[in-house]
Amino acid sequence: MTDKITLTEAEWREKLSPEQYHVLREAGTERAFTGKYDKTDQDGTYFCAGCGAPLFTNADKYNSGCGWPAYSAPVDESAVEVRRDMSHGMVRVEVLCARCEGHLGHVFPDGPAPTGLRYCINSASLDFAPEDEE
Repeated sequence: MTDKITLTEAEWREKLSPEQYHVLREAGTERAFTGKYDKTDQDGTYFCAGCGAPLFTNADKYNSGCGWPAYSAPVDESAVEVRRDMSHGMVRVEVLCARCEGHLGHVFPDGPAPTGLRYCINSASLDFAPEDEE
């Protein structure tokens, strides 16, 4: 992974849309089944909307039915970081971009083989590049 990206909150607000800022910088979430990448099945790569780091590929994307894009693994283990999230009266594992520490979503141990993981990720935290445009 490349060097960390650190911006001021004012710089993040200027760079991101209000929805992207809410998700990436305030650990918000979009409503289920409303994200633009929930149903995307085109080959390509998903990048962090905050810093452009590659995070996931369509090869690891699957329809979990959860209402958010779901992936069985990141593009590389060093692409994301995880930490314990005890917000909203629950204990979950938060997924962050390793480069800019933007909130992406959460990971759950109910995914398909071989990882058994479901990375449940907000579309607002992602940009997508189809394989033919990468």
